Amino acid sequence: MIDIRPRDSLAHRNHGWLDTRFHFSFADYHDPARMGWGALRVWNDDHIAAKSGFPPHPHRDMEIVTFVHSGAISHQDSLGNRGRTVAGDVQVMSAGTGITHAEYNLEDEATTLFQLWIIPDRAGEKPSWGTREFPRGDRSGAWTVLASGTPEADDALPIRADAKVMAATLKAGETVRFEADPSRHQYLVAVDGRYRVNGNDAGARDGVAITGERVIEVEAIEDAELVLVDSR
Repeated sequence: MIDIRPRDSLAHRNHGWLDTRFHFSFADYHDPARMGWGALRVWNDDHIAAKSGFPPHPHRDMEIVTFVHSGAISHQDSLGNRGRTVAGDVQVMSAGTGITHAEYNLEDEATTLFQLWIIPDRAGEKPSWGTREFPRGDRSGAWTVLASGTPEADDALPIRADAKVMAATLKAGETVRFEADPSRHQYLVAVDGRYRVNGNDAGARDGVAITGERVIEVEAIEDAELVLVDSR
């Protein structure tokens, strides 16, 4: 099953400093048909104005993956961690028993990012945070695993969930494949560009919910940057 969810069908909120779309139920948006996809609970598409951001707020027992596609996001948390994640790179926060953090765009330009929440397999563990560079050139024409429940095998940031977050960049006409377990759930979003997934056309910021497929083949109609989550 492949379900294309056009960007314009996603919940939209504009708070001035934050212009965002929700792929799944979040905050004041509730749709019982869109409560998540497998262990993937949240996929927010955020546009954060310059010199603004999210003030300190708490989380617990959630794996939070932030993929920055333009600008940069600056993080600080109750563990004393501080860091800046720039375009193309990724940060992971395992909220565990509880953590308070703030995320600010301290840049002179807007920052755009995907923030993903994945339900962990294990609750009540010590919270943690980390960030890492993932050069876009390294994932040209191929999937690179950014965050994984088996980080040692995938050379990725660790998450406490049976899931992988991957990215690929394609030139128009290029194809990338993913060998899928049909019992699992995949969710695909392009930062930009039009593409075709197993014969179905999709565009930038559309959501593509997939399950029951053994092979996922993505063909770029235009240059495209793709993010894919595979989860139980």
